[in-house]
Amino acid sequence: MSDVAQANAAIVPMLAKLVGFDTTSRNSNLALIDYIQTYLHSHGIKSTLVRNAGGDKANLLATIGPNVAGGVVLSGHTDVVPIDGQDWATDAFTLHEGGAGKLHARGTADMKGFIAVCLAYVPVFKAANLKRPIHLAFTYDEEVGCLGIQAMLPHLREHCATPRLVVVGEPTSMQVAAAHKGQYVSRTRIYGLEAHSSRPEDGVNAVAAAAELISMITGYAMHERRSGVHDDMFDPPYTSFNVGPIKGGSAFNIIPGECEFDWEFRFVPGTDGQAIIDGYQRYLDEKLNPRLRAAGGDGCYAENEVWAYLPPLTATPGSDAETLAKMLANRNDTMVVAFGTEAGHFQSIDFPTVVCGPGDIAQAHKPDEFIEVSELQGCGALMKRLADVLSS
Repeated sequence: MSDVAQANAAIVPMLAKLVGFDTTSRNSNLALIDYIQTYLHSHGIKSTLVRNAGGDKANLLATIGPNVAGGVVLSGHTDVVPIDGQDWATDAFTLHEGGAGKLHARGTADMKGFIAVCLAYVPVFKAANLKRPIHLAFTYDEEVGCLGIQAMLPHLREHCATPRLVVVGEPTSMQVAAAHKGQYVSRTRIYGLEAHSSRPEDGVNAVAAAAELISMITGYAMHERRSGVHDDMFDPPYTSFNVGPIKGGSAFNIIPGECEFDWEFRFVPGTDGQAIIDGYQRYLDEKLNPRLRAAGGDGCYAENEVWAYLPPLTATPGSDAETLAKMLANRNDTMVVAFGTEAGHFQSIDFPTVVCGPGDIAQAHKPDEFIEVSELQGCGALMKRLADVLSS
């Protein structure tokens, strides 16, 4: 059996192993990372870990071939979303082979399928006599704000020779995604002053202040839809906003002393997302907070915390990177995706990047998540072409 045939045969067993690790973002990913590091070591490949501050999670970076410029980074996140409250037909962390060539388990599509293919093809990469390297970059906590890749970026700058291309293997059905929107996610907290509701002058209503801010965010949304940057590649073609969970107050007859809510916006490349955040903060500092403090003292104020940021991925039509990506994926075109990825972080350090991987994003985050075997085999074909290109 040829190296390629052996690699293709190893994909499903590798995926079964990877999904068996419960790497829900609230958990450690070290058991999975240890497995990958041991596997790579068995093939003579050294790897480096970049740990989080708590030491319970780690990114992994490995290089196959000479660490020279012009290689390709294959990147994937190791964490998965929770299964809480979802009705699964089978154990979510045991690979189940269903009908029609579907493989069910949490993370099969998003995105351990891609990682499994990368690892299964390690022997092919080793045997290819690479002239330029293949870098493996596996991260933690993508699902909760792309935390791992942000910790890895300084290490990539220092230790990874500038690549010709980064492939972030999120599920695109093996199409080449050249762009996606950026995202800011914030939590606003308002500290007011409790009082009896019959005496409103004695209190500061935190929920009312939150309603004022939410109305302002709605105004941002209307402005961007009417007058902001539009790009018809995206659906919707404008920067969109959402206010998510909100909590505040304790009883109908008590003026609420605290309130908090999460909000986010997904901005079209070319939109100054930081300017939106800065404008919001100025309103807190110059308008709302002086009013709250005047009414209830220094303990009354609002604060905003940006707890997740996703840079946009900007298309580079006609670039060498996009041309190479289309050749590897055997495609003649590119597309955009509505979801966010770590790709923009790679692009922020001038690593040319696309998103391309097996599986359908429509299956991600759902009960009975699955990937089709044919998608994994298609990704394997990309890996074979990659080995050929970098060894020529």
